[in-house]
Amino acid sequence: MDGKFLAGLFLIAGLTCCEQKNSENKTDKEESVETVLPTEEAEVRTETLRTVDFEHELVSNGRISAQQVAELRFLSSGSVPVRIWVKNGDRVEAGAAIAMLDTFQLSNSYRQAEDNLQKAHLELQDVLIGQGYSLADSASVPQDMLRLAYIRSGYNSARIQYDLARYNLDNATLKTPIVGTVADLYSKPYCTIDASAPFCTVISEGKPEVDFRILENELPLIKTGDKVRIQSYASPDIESTGSIISINPSVDKEGTIRVKAYIQPHPKLFNGMNVRISVFRSFGKHWVVPRTAVVLRTGKQVVFAYKDGKAAWNYVDTGLENATHYSITSKTLQEGDEIIISGNEHLADGTVVRLISGDPD
Repeated sequence: MDGKFLAGLFLIAGLTCCEQKNSENKTDKEESVETVLPTEEAEVRTETLRTVDFEHELVSNGRISAQQVAELRFLSSGSVPVRIWVKNGDRVEAGAAIAMLDTFQLSNSYRQAEDNLQKAHLELQDVLIGQGYSLADSASVPQDMLRLAYIRSGYNSARIQYDLARYNLDNATLKTPIVGTVADLYSKPYCTIDASAPFCTVISEGKPEVDFRILENELPLIKTGDKVRIQSYASPDIESTGSIISINPSVDKEGTIRVKAYIQPHPKLFNGMNVRISVFRSFGKHWVVPRTAVVLRTGKQVVFAYKDGKAAWNYVDTGLENATHYSITSKTLQEGDEIIISGNEHLADGTVVRLISGDPD
């Protein structure tokens, strides 16, 4: 075969390959540009970049406990309540009657003790008269002789039994010592109760406490007086606020520290309820943006600013953070810039955008 003919074939094949390669590169580039710069306007929302106090948020789990809980018990073993005036959830005032026992045996014991005390009193007088004294002149009786007279007459023992019988009778009606709400009441009238267990509890109406734990390395992030917000796990819309009142100066074997805070009462936050706690503390002035404003591009953090109808790409560094915001620093952003906070998921530098009003969904 002629060498010139072969060379011509190779030249034609090379030109064909180059054309195909250039065509593929052009297609890839066009597709890349189309990906970076969408043909349609992106709808975005913005927020003005301002220097504000940044509140760091520390999150933990805890449990609500009442400031004061009174456990009410009947003192007589095997007692049978015949009247119960309250039920769980009722509000009671201090001194209010909760329930009453059958007092037949208690009344009999009291009357018998009273009779024995009167007999002992007469016996005491006889002992003193036998020694040449009278009970009316007890001040003139020598102390040793008077003490011996009380023992011989059985007066001391009778007095003890009388006081006990009267105490039991007086406590046959169970009363609350504090203002609060009745809880853990499960007994029924005419059913024997266990005197070793509380008949019910009364939970005070003061500010509830919330106990929670933080890690040892989180200790520098909180202090007494810091604001807290709690949310119920069962119903996240139920929440309350308060402040830290004490930090236990001891680290347990798990490396945690116990913290206590007071919170505002809420009718749906119950004693013993598990809650989510957020502790807030101000860390001074910073540029603060919503977390949604920061996106990743080529592995770096980027915030888009709205300028002349287009999205302007700005590299940023995030610092402090909480559940909703970051603090940022940037070499290109300026105070007062309009930061794009939604609709920025697929933006690129120079993308045409259109502002829309209203809060993001």
